[in-house]
Amino acid sequence: MVRDAGMERARRFDAGTLLERTPDGLAVIDPDGRFVQANPAALSLCGLDAAGVAGAPSPFPRRGSGEAQEGVAAEAVAVWEPPSGPRREFAYRVRELTARGDRIVAFRDVTESRRHQRRLAAIASAAGRVAAKRSLSSTLDALAKEVLEADALAGVQIVTVNVTRERFQLMGTAGFGQAAGFFDLLVECLDAGADLRMIDAFTSRRPVVVPHRYEMIMSDPAWKPLQDYMRHPEWDWFASVPLMVRGEPVGILNAFYAPGQEIGSTALDFLLAMAEQAAQAVHYAALLEREREVARREERQRLARDLHDSVVQQVFSMGMQVKSLAMLSGRDTVVDSAYVMRVAEELGHISKAVLGDLRAMVTDLHPTALADQGLPAALAALAESTMGRTGFDVRVSISDPRDELDDLETELREDVYRVIAEALHNSVKHSHGSRVTITVGVTGRGAQRRLTAEVADDGRGMPARTADPPADDGGFGMTAMRERAGRWAGELTTSSDPAGGTVVRLVLPLPAALPAAPPTAVARRPTAHERLSERLRTP
Repeated sequence: MVRDAGMERARRFDAGTLLERTPDGLAVIDPDGRFVQANPAALSLCGLDAAGVAGAPSPFPRRGSGEAQEGVAAEAVAVWEPPSGPRREFAYRVRELTARGDRIVAFRDVTESRRHQRRLAAIASAAGRVAAKRSLSSTLDALAKEVLEADALAGVQIVTVNVTRERFQLMGTAGFGQAAGFFDLLVECLDAGADLRMIDAFTSRRPVVVPHRYEMIMSDPAWKPLQDYMRHPEWDWFASVPLMVRGEPVGILNAFYAPGQEIGSTALDFLLAMAEQAAQAVHYAALLEREREVARREERQRLARDLHDSVVQQVFSMGMQVKSLAMLSGRDTVVDSAYVMRVAEELGHISKAVLGDLRAMVTDLHPTALADQGLPAALAALAESTMGRTGFDVRVSISDPRDELDDLETELREDVYRVIAEALHNSVKHSHGSRVTITVGVTGRGAQRRLTAEVADDGRGMPARTADPPADDGGFGMTAMRERAGRWAGELTTSSDPAGGTVVRLVLPLPAALPAAPPTAVARRPTAHERLSERLRTP
């Protein structure tokens, strides 16, 4: 009786019924990877209909092109871009079905699980990058790329704001191309009445999610200045998440989702986690700058002690010697010339020692002068000091029509100064020339901004074997100079011709910046820059 009942159930649930009702996708594909037949689950997973499935391309590779090997345990992953809807990822296994090369494929949707794995990996990688203490721009660029790849987004931007909330900087980006003058164009949009939702996220300190934002921007004339930049790659939903440090916003993470993607709670949680990592990077950079300021203050105190212990004492001794000579000159007796000569020699030795100590201290003080006076002034002082010491003709040429050099990060300015100073030192020591030209400038706008610096001498050049001269005490060689350039994703190159001297060239990419608002001279309507700055300052 039991056996008869089992047979009856088997008749009711034949193989066809099982294929129809199984939750996994089952399909037959030909040697070229095209569908021959598919069950309802496979059609649903791939977004296809039964009438058009035969001969349609499948997500699975052609026979013999590296697909999953036959066997129960062997599983591979294929990516499927359906005619409509979001990108999917399928885990699949294959079995040979016919001698002609037809195969049967069993597959399931693993899109969410793999996305979850990528998100966890991205968060871990982001934490590692923050802990690695790289430059802020390179860290945020890498974080933007992690977010983009983890969720297969169309684009990501990470924007920071300065401490006075008057200036935005695009510090990290992925997905979009280069946009010259991005923030200039953004301000034009604001002036035309565009709704900047990232400002809402920043001022409210809460995430902002906007469905179908792409269509809104492309149809709004106010966004015309940025429409070409934001048109490709195509996207749909938009999210803006503030970067928070101790309850205060320090920036924004903008995420642009590919068509077919929607922003649910898990996606938003991931953005919040990555925004937290980006905020930590910004916070760390601020702490590092404060530590450097403390170090500079301590260095000034040390130099004050050194002045008191060495130079002041030596100058006091010189004063005593001069006083003794004055007393001798006031007497009516004949002055012993040997004594005068001895005092003069002693004064010469002391003055030489004082000069050496002062020069060493001036060299140590350069970073402070750089912070107080700015890069152009510091380079002018460096040139004047070098000419006075060495007799070289050192000329400085600055091309900075928008006065951007003094707006650079303090750490960046110091690195640029150090590279130029060492290149100048090498020219003076090794070139056997008489003239050095230092050229510094900022070119381009927005994401195309570049700082270039050249130190060129008229010497005899350096042979290949000495192209990387050793560092003297207090300096550093070409290797360290390249390390300073590398901290800012820049490049340092040298070209040397025995007949035409040596040129050291530094090129650094600069983050796109929102120019500061101009001062208000008379009563007038605030500019777009001023209105944006005011919105940033308004909690």
